[in-house]
Amino acid sequence: MQHATVKSYFWKGARAGAPFVFMAAPFGMLFGVLATEAGFNLLETMTFSISVFAGAAQFTALHLMQEQAPTVIVLISALAVNLRVAMYSASLTPYLGGAPLWQRACAAYLVVDQSFALSIAQYESDINMSVPQRLAYFFGTCSLIAPAWYVATLVGALVGTQIPDYLALDFVFPIAFLGIVAPMLRTLPHVIAAVTASIVALMSGGVPFNLGLIIAGVSGMMAGAQAEVMMARAKAGN
Repeated sequence: MQHATVKSYFWKGARAGAPFVFMAAPFGMLFGVLATEAGFNLLETMTFSISVFAGAAQFTALHLMQEQAPTVIVLISALAVNLRVAMYSASLTPYLGGAPLWQRACAAYLVVDQSFALSIAQYESDINMSVPQRLAYFFGTCSLIAPAWYVATLVGALVGTQIPDYLALDFVFPIAFLGIVAPMLRTLPHVIAAVTASIVALMSGGVPFNLGLIIAGVSGMMAGAQAEVMMARAKAGN
């Protein structure tokens, strides 16, 4: 009975993640195209995409490498863009921390915006889930997204520059993030952090090597944390 229940949670996660395939596929294809245009061969492109499996970090690193940025800047920038994944992992630890090490290692590889957002929402709405059920749901959320990403990257790398410009596949990137982030802005500190980061990112757009993203991210986190502290003090005072 327990096995059937775990299996049902996996398929529930797969159904929840299915709509994001329509975002991951064009996004992965775009990366494959741009990597090919940047001079990567098929093996390099696929190794990059499969080993990193982090769209925003991949695009950031690719852009900086095209600009001949120093390796340390490429690494720092990519890590900064993906810093949110560390926060995702910290949020998932109370729910998945009791799983075996190898399962947690696999889950760590699959921590992306979609799997995190869907899983946290499910865990908070169904607090009685066991650890195996939580893991099954988590893996289910990526069961279609990850293969779609790999296949789309392969297709993009194979077709290269043959995709016409009017298709404008890059529009998927901001839409995907807006669709994920917007529902998660549930408190005032969240909104303050997002607004601050957005403003700083616009103001620091001219900073070399995309370092404005790092500045914006740190500024947003500081503003959100300060807002939480001020709200906690106000609540304690009342």
